[in-house]
Amino acid sequence: MEFRWEIKSKADQATVQSLSSEINVNPTLANLLANRGVNTFQQAKDFFRPDLDKIHSPFLMKDMDKAVQRLVEAVDKEEKILVYGDYDVDGTTAVALFYGFLREIYPHVDFYIPDRYQEGYGVSEKGVRYAAENGFKLIVSLDCGIKALEKIDLANSLGLDFIICDHHTPGEILPKALAVLDPKRKDCSYPYKELSGCGVGFKLIQAFTERTGKNASHLFGLLDLVAVSIAADIVPITGENRILAHYGLERLNNNPRPGLMALILAGKGQRSLQDLQENRQLLQREMLQLKSDKDIEISDIVFRIGPRINASGRLEHAKASVELLISKDIQDALSRAEDVEDVNSARKNFDENITKEAIQMIEDREQIKPYKSTVLYKEDWHKGVIGIVASRCIEQYYRPTIILTESNNKATGSARSVYDFDIYEAINECSDLLEQFGGHKYAAGLTMELDKVKAFQEKFEEVVSRRISEIHKKPVLEVDDELELDQINYKFYNILRQMAPFGPGNTEPIFCANQVYAQNIKVLKDKHLKFEIVQDGQVTTPVCIAFGFATYYEMLRSKMRFNIAFEVRENTFRNTSSLQLYVKDIKFD
Repeated sequence: MEFRWEIKSKADQATVQSLSSEINVNPTLANLLANRGVNTFQQAKDFFRPDLDKIHSPFLMKDMDKAVQRLVEAVDKEEKILVYGDYDVDGTTAVALFYGFLREIYPHVDFYIPDRYQEGYGVSEKGVRYAAENGFKLIVSLDCGIKALEKIDLANSLGLDFIICDHHTPGEILPKALAVLDPKRKDCSYPYKELSGCGVGFKLIQAFTERTGKNASHLFGLLDLVAVSIAADIVPITGENRILAHYGLERLNNNPRPGLMALILAGKGQRSLQDLQENRQLLQREMLQLKSDKDIEISDIVFRIGPRINASGRLEHAKASVELLISKDIQDALSRAEDVEDVNSARKNFDENITKEAIQMIEDREQIKPYKSTVLYKEDWHKGVIGIVASRCIEQYYRPTIILTESNNKATGSARSVYDFDIYEAINECSDLLEQFGGHKYAAGLTMELDKVKAFQEKFEEVVSRRISEIHKKPVLEVDDELELDQINYKFYNILRQMAPFGPGNTEPIFCANQVYAQNIKVLKDKHLKFEIVQDGQVTTPVCIAFGFATYYEMLRSKMRFNIAFEVRENTFRNTSSLQLYVKDIKFD
C-alpha cells in the first residue's frame, strides 16, 4: 500500500534551543519533545520520570463522592454487589481489576459479562433482571452503561442502584444512575479525559481506598491490568495514562499476575503451555527468563496479549477471560490460558476465511469497486470477528468500512475508519435507519432491522462521499523528522528509548533519511530484505530490516537513490546488541 508521508512541522526553534540546552540533548531530540508538548525542564522531568504521586485525585471526577459513599454503604450493610463489564479487553480487564480488588476484602460480590450473541453490547435487560432475581442491591458497570437509559430505568424500577464507570462519549441525556463516572461528561471537570474504562474503574478503587483509609500500596498491583486496557483499547498514552501505563508495564515485566504471565508465555510461543504445566523446572526457567528480558511493550499487548483476552468474548463467552485474569495460581492460569489459546486459534481461522469472502465480494461486484465506502452484509459471518475483518478490508481497500452480519434477527455490525475520518459522525447521519449505535472517531458498532441494510448501504455511501476528502484516501505515514545517518548512535537511541511507552499521542518516532542508496542486500525468507544504507558525507552505514519489501530487491541493487522512513531499534543476537533501522517505507526518485 502506498503511503503519503506527512513530515511534522518543526517546533518553535527558540523553545527547541532552550530545551536542548536545559536537558542536554541534541536539537533533533528537543524538537521531538517539543512536538509532544514537552517545552520546559519541568515538563521534560515529568515526561521522562513518570510519578504515581502525580496522578489526579479521583474526587475531581463528577459523582465520585456519591459512588464511593454508596460502595462503602453496600460493604457496611453486607449487600450483594454485582460487577458488570463489557466483553472486550477493556471490559474484561476492568471487571478483573474491580472484582479482584473487592473479593479480597468483601465476600458478597460477583461479576457478570453479557453474552455477545444473546445480549449484545453493554448493559442488557437479561443482566439487570439476573441481578434483581439473585438478590443484588448494587451494580457497578465498567466500560459500558453511559447510554443505557432504558436499562438503568429498569434497574431503578427493580430496586437496584447503579454506579456507571464508563469512558465513552455520553449522549445528550445521561442515565438516571445513582452515580455516573465518565470524564467525558460535559459537566465533569476531571483534568484528564482519555482514561480507559478500566482506568475509570481504577479511579473508583483509588477513591474507595482513600475514603476508607486502606493501605494504597496494593494499587500498584492492579496496574498491569490498567496497562493492558490502555494498550488494547488504543486510548492516548499521554498525561495520566502515560503514568499508569509506565507503572503497569513495569509490573508486567517484573511481577505480572498469573493470568497475564500465562498469556505472555503463550505469546512467546517457545514452549507449549501443556509442557509448562507438566514440567515445573521448565516453567520456573521460562518465568525467570521473562523477568530478566523485561521487553514487554505496548505493542506486545496490542498484538499478542490483547487478542488472546478478546478471543473468548468473540467466539464463546468472555467470562473465561475474566477467570483467567483473576486466577491466583500459575498452574490454574496455564490451564485456562490453554483453553483461551484454542479459542484464539479458532478465531484466527474465522478471521482469515471471512476476510477472503469479504474481499471476493467486493471484487465480484463491479458497481461497488469505485465506492468511497465499504458496507458488506452476509447473514452467516461470525459476529465475533467482523471488526477484525473490517480492519483487514481497509488494508486492501483503503476506505471507511462496515461489516454486517445477522444476530437475533437484526443486522449488527462493526465499523472501522481511515486516517482522520470520523466514522462515528458519518454513522450518526444515518441514525434514522438504525436501532442503536455507539463508538468513536475510528471505530463503532451498530444495529438495524434486516430490511434496512440496502438503504443504509446507499445512505452511508452518500454521506461518506460528501464528507471524505483527498487526505483520507491514502494511508498516512507521519514522519517526525529528517536524520543524517551519523546522528544514529547509542546516545541518541538511549534517549529515544526513555520516551516510551509509545502509543497514540506519543507514537514511536519515525525518521527519514534522504538521498541514500543500498549495499550488501540480502533477501530473507523470500519476503523481507536486509541491507545497509549509505549517505554521501556520512560515515555511518546502518543495517536496515525491511519486512515485506522483497519486491524492491532489483531497484535497491541498481544503486538508485531513495528516501527511507524508519524506526530506530536495538537488535540482540547471540548476546551482541546493535542498532538497526526498521523500515516503514521507501520512496525512489
